Amino acid sequence: MNKDINVNGFSVLLFRIALSGIFILAGVSHIMHPDQVAGRINKAAFSGFAVFFGDPYILGLLSGYALLACGINFLAGIFVRYSALALLLLLIPITITIQMGNGIFHGTLWKNVALFGGLLFFIINDPQSYIISKSFKKTRS
Repeated sequence: MNKDINVNGFSVLLFRIALSGIFILAGVSHIMHPDQVAGRINKAAFSGFAVFFGDPYILGLLSGYALLACGINFLAGIFVRYSALALLLLLIPITITIQMGNGIFHGTLWKNVALFGGLLFFIINDPQSYIISKSFKKTRS
């Protein structure tokens, strides 16, 4: 099933703006309060998964900078597909560590599933409306 569907470019822009907000705010929160992030990691049911990657405090800071940088790029329309892919890859260990231990009926798990869906939209479709990286390609030609 490979049917093209026309979508209004402005609605895609609004979708990208709405989706980017949570990543930008989470990034700022991680950077401002890495001790709280480390505490949540340490208390999580699957904390061992995160600790495998390093010290929870450092992970909080690194994930904060990554969420903020990729969220801003995603919002601004700079390399949207790659920003969405980076955010999705970052969201996987966060979801496994923090959300999975709370059970399948926990609301924040399904919030993350919805975020995966939104990011997948931009990864799979790579919409070219209202993006800055499109103008980079034109100037190189």
